[in-house]
Amino acid sequence: MRPVRGRTTGRHHTGVHVIKGFKDFLLRGNVVDLAVAVVIGTAFGAVVSAFANDFIGGLVGAIGGSPDFGTAGVEANGSKIVIGSTITALINFVIVAAVVYFFVVVPVNKLMERRKQGIEPEVAAPSEDVVLLQEIRDLLRAQSQR
Repeated sequence: MRPVRGRTTGRHHTGVHVIKGFKDFLLRGNVVDLAVAVVIGTAFGAVVSAFANDFIGGLVGAIGGSPDFGTAGVEANGSKIVIGSTITALINFVIVAAVVYFFVVVPVNKLMERRKQGIEPEVAAPSEDVVLLQEIRDLLRAQSQR
């Protein structure tokens, strides 16, 4: 493959190095974890929207008379001000915030409190063997990137 001159650095890159760098970027643990979190968050958002529209909307409809409050609003000076979609979004937000608080924030706070009191042991530091192997791995990685 013919080297391609970089636009800003002036260094030569081959397509293979660019693809290898992109592959290394994608295979980092944090990037994969983030991608999984986005997919799960999107699916969870759909569940919350369905719950808010169907269940909460049904309850509001049973109490207030209109199960579909997406078009609910008030009329002022001959113009209708629609607030129903805002109410739906607000309900969705409150549900998501409650789930995150009760299923993520509260358990993590309890775990941190236990660690402070010594009930939950701290995460052990890696042994000398593991540290040595990590250093060897990092050196080999640095040499292979040259």
